[in-house]
Amino acid sequence: MRTKKEDYLPTGADVLVDTLIEWGVDLIFGLPGDGINGIMESLRQRQKKIRFVQVRHEEAAAFMACGYAKYTGKLGVCLATSGPGGIHLLNGLYDAKLDGQPVLAITGHHFHDLIDTSAQQDVDLDRVFMDVALYTTRVMGPEHVANVAHIACRTALSRRGVAHINFPVDLQSKECVKKARSERNIPGHNADLFARRAGLPDEEALRHAAAILNAGEKIVLLAGRGALRAREELIELAEKLGGVIVKPLLGKACVPDDSPYTTGGIGLLGTRPSQEAIEDCDTLFMIGTSFPYIEFLPKPGRAKGIQLDIDSARIGLRYPIEVGLVGDAQRTLQRLLPMVRRNKDRSFLEKAQRGMKEWWELMDEQGTRRDKPMKPQVLAHEIGRYLSDDAIVSCDSGTVATWFARHIKARNGQMYSLSGTLATMANGLPYTIAAQLAYPGRQCVAFVGDGAFSMLMAEFSTAVKYKLPIKVFVVKNNTLGMIKWEQMVFLGNPEFACDLQPIDFAAYARACGGAGIVIDDPKLCGDAVAKALSTPGPVLVEAIVDPFEPPMPPKIQAKQAVKFAKALARGEPKRMKIATTILEDKVRELV
Repeated sequence: MRTKKEDYLPTGADVLVDTLIEWGVDLIFGLPGDGINGIMESLRQRQKKIRFVQVRHEEAAAFMACGYAKYTGKLGVCLATSGPGGIHLLNGLYDAKLDGQPVLAITGHHFHDLIDTSAQQDVDLDRVFMDVALYTTRVMGPEHVANVAHIACRTALSRRGVAHINFPVDLQSKECVKKARSERNIPGHNADLFARRAGLPDEEALRHAAAILNAGEKIVLLAGRGALRAREELIELAEKLGGVIVKPLLGKACVPDDSPYTTGGIGLLGTRPSQEAIEDCDTLFMIGTSFPYIEFLPKPGRAKGIQLDIDSARIGLRYPIEVGLVGDAQRTLQRLLPMVRRNKDRSFLEKAQRGMKEWWELMDEQGTRRDKPMKPQVLAHEIGRYLSDDAIVSCDSGTVATWFARHIKARNGQMYSLSGTLATMANGLPYTIAAQLAYPGRQCVAFVGDGAFSMLMAEFSTAVKYKLPIKVFVVKNNTLGMIKWEQMVFLGNPEFACDLQPIDFAAYARACGGAGIVIDDPKLCGDAVAKALSTPGPVLVEAIVDPFEPPMPPKIQAKQAVKFAKALARGEPKRMKIATTILEDKVRELV
């Protein structure tokens, strides 16, 4: 046994963890297992430099890595054991892939000389991950580790996606011996350097884009997640053009919702003024977005298109464009702005502003109702009122995303996210845990549905374990709400298999060691939200809401109304209550 420092030889796992530290990684999410014991030992020995956060399910680790990348811009890292552990990562990794986030997944594998022999947990994860990862490889020996680790980190960051390293367990603890290197594997030829590109399109393309914008009269700026750091430039551009900023959900925080230049969201979860602006525009400028619901974009030929994106492969993906600008949103807009003339005609913007005044009045009316059962809009409205100016809010998929989009107003300094393109359930709580670990001094809030929360609710105990003061608001309607409404409105079928067995979430939170609060009275909702946000430590609020409150689209299409009526006529079991609720809501809008 070596005892002298000079006799120390690093193991393959040591090299991996040291390389991650060189790349600035100081946080890893994962769950221990016998397929990663060597890596766990290296992490134990380096606890002062890199922190391991133990989760209850590997899917949550991948979600946390994705959420961490979204909120920090840094490399998110998750770790799982061989076989089932690695497989569990996949959903969270697809979330990262589809939303373009830099995440490194590290998995264990069983002994290198038993691979492909039907041994225990003999799953070739490097092949399993071929679709989700930009780069996936299997470690062939401890001398191989530094090379692939540098490439994996660099690939994830530079190409904004998933990288994967599959590491056989026996090679993790094997020492690195210089003589074991191949003759061409010369040490010292790697660097922990990520070179950022200038991110600017050429001058001719900029002038072409400016000419189209200057000729336009009704201009929509569709600003997504790629525009989050270009707030001032977006507002200045909208002001000069008399244009309207429309925000897909991942771009919710790119400008505050009280800006006179934005009409808020788009699509089924969006606003009526946004949809009207899209339908009426003659110029569409897509900035940092690959908004996937093309049915909500202008009809081809209706508007001239310009697209700005950091990824050239996304140019023209959703809409026929006249010119593509490849580059960083903020820097490109800074170059473009001096080329744009002020549009004296403000009628398009003023129409949108009148529409938003009416829209916010409607949202305030919905969010301040005092009748029972409590409407989910009331909870979202009160959360929006009491959030701190630097709050980080993570939402789940489902009907909650509608209330998140419309009733929690984004303010300057806040951050918002959810699973945008994958639209998976269960990401909200892991995102919030990751946000709190990244920003210990900020208010971190999860706004989730009961169906999604219950999938990974064990992670609330992770927040308790690490003393994270997250606040989790569970919208409890005891149903898979979005699925129910899609069955009826999109297909004209009665709902089927959507009701959920009720869970006492507040009691569960207390059983985990956190605080649990129940809200069911809209008159007390504001006080309960304020109490939850000011209570130290992890807090879960169980908000019992009306299960029949529909997530109405901003503009109801005739075919949607027909399908809905057909669903009721074909035997929807709760048709009278649903019809009564919708009728009551529409009457309130009219009066």
